[in-house]
Amino acid sequence: MAGKKTSKQAPVKKTTAISDKFTKTAILNSLSEDTGLSKKQVGSVLDGLTDLIERHLRKRGAGEFTMPGLLKIKAVKRPARPARKGVPNPFKPGELMDIPKKPASVRVKVLPLKKLKGFAEL
Repeated sequence: MAGKKTSKQAPVKKTTAISDKFTKTAILNSLSEDTGLSKKQVGSVLDGLTDLIERHLRKRGAGEFTMPGLLKIKAVKRPARPARKGVPNPFKPGELMDIPKKPASVRVKVLPLKKLKGFAEL
């Protein structure tokens, strides 16, 4: 018998679309049924994931968190913008307006990855 390798792949799981939005309780119930874990264990996993994301995004953190195949969460720094005087008002032509200054801020950006984009196409 020559080195024939048979690759066993996990069976493709047939799923149906869910027409209603899930609440947090419904998500916990569904995940506990699918995984065989208790609702309390699933809740602690989600709380741990929330804590992990927070530690990545906070000050002096990596500034980026990736859930492989699903999404990437980034903390994007926006610089301060100076005040401007005498800018044309886009809503009232011929009138000038003043724009106040805005301080620097940090925004959270969530980017879908390839696998998540593929879910919407099915």
